[in-house]
Amino acid sequence: MFEGICRLNPWWTEKDGLEKDEDFLKWREAKIRWEPLLLSELPLEPFSLNFVFGPRQVGKTTLLKLLVRKLLSKGIEPERIFYFKCEKLADYKELDEVLKAYFEFRKSRGISSSYILLDEITFPTEWFRTVKYYIDVGEFKGDVVIVTGSLSMYLKKEVELFPGRRGHGKDLVMLPLSFREYVKVLCPEIELPRLEGLGKTEIFEKSYSSLPHLGKIEELFEKYVKTGGFPLPVREGGITDSIRETYWNWIRVDLAKIGRSEETFRRVAKAILEKAPSSLSLNSIAKEFEIGTHKTAFEYLDIMEKLYIVKVLYHLDPNRLLASFRKNRKIHFMDPLFFDLFSDVCLSKIPEESVVLESVVASHLARRFEAFYWKNWREIDIIAKRKEELAGFEVKSREGADYSKMRIGKIGNVFCLGEELDRERNLLSLPLFLSLL
Repeated sequence: MFEGICRLNPWWTEKDGLEKDEDFLKWREAKIRWEPLLLSELPLEPFSLNFVFGPRQVGKTTLLKLLVRKLLSKGIEPERIFYFKCEKLADYKELDEVLKAYFEFRKSRGISSSYILLDEITFPTEWFRTVKYYIDVGEFKGDVVIVTGSLSMYLKKEVELFPGRRGHGKDLVMLPLSFREYVKVLCPEIELPRLEGLGKTEIFEKSYSSLPHLGKIEELFEKYVKTGGFPLPVREGGITDSIRETYWNWIRVDLAKIGRSEETFRRVAKAILEKAPSSLSLNSIAKEFEIGTHKTAFEYLDIMEKLYIVKVLYHLDPNRLLASFRKNRKIHFMDPLFFDLFSDVCLSKIPEESVVLESVVASHLARRFEAFYWKNWREIDIIAKRKEELAGFEVKSREGADYSKMRIGKIGNVFCLGEELDRERNLLSLPLFLSLL
């Protein structure tokens, strides 16, 4: 047991042990590499129980190994940093044995405060029993505990089993790179301002100030639309069969963990793929794609949203600023990868580029703001809301149109995202705008 633990913590036995760690080596030797933004957001004050959620292959293990490097560089004793990958553990009893072994080791070294990094915690069944027990008996009182896992732990409400037991801990979600992050990774020399709100003045001032970088931003955006922001396709520069298999297996494993049907999931994905960007009703999804009832369609859409595969936009009343859950909803994939993946899995065509672009815009706005849509005598693709501040966005609309005088309810400005940048007509460069979010 302890020999295996030592292999996973090579910094205990060698000063440069981390340099020989397989996960760290893969990161260091990659042609394209980056430090996840979450690295600076992890609470490191004891006691804290932190949960890091995210799809598989999004970089959670890399995050933990880079945290090890950060702690070692600060002079933290190597033996105080304990990492364990839980994917081979069967249940909470085996997890208990692992933690007991480390507790005995640190006691022999006189260590009272540790950084305990438990990777892929969702594999051992009822893992929460062991973690909860050691919190209750005070074994973790001087520790920073960081637990990573797939979003199935959130779907199964396992995180909710720790009321009053989190200390300074937080829930953190690790997502694929946004386009802004993608630009920073591939061209770190480009410095771009960031939008704080939705006001016209700020949007255009920061867009015009970034114009010198427009050519490079457009070049990078063409690549981003093809690869998305997941680490594997970003590093490969494209989506291969093995990458598709990797990400489809992640989804299948999570579906199995929550006892849901792979075939029903496929049918809902096919409905989204083939009907986008039209708004859909749950009944139409259930009927046309033979899913069963609208309740089943709702359940699987909810799972997709909680797995960060899709973002559902509800219809917003622009006068009362109320969302309608009864009207049709628009469903957007959260990353360009999913268009490629599900076209392969569902044997469907990838939609035309304008559809993909609308989803990219919707998913990016939804990361920063509340996001909705509106449809009556015409349609606004995406409405972004920040407190009382509202803005509408149309994607790739008619060339030369003037959006500056368009007013719908309390929506102060409607912008067209396309190729032009024109303050007078509310026209914005789509790639440039996304690079500012």
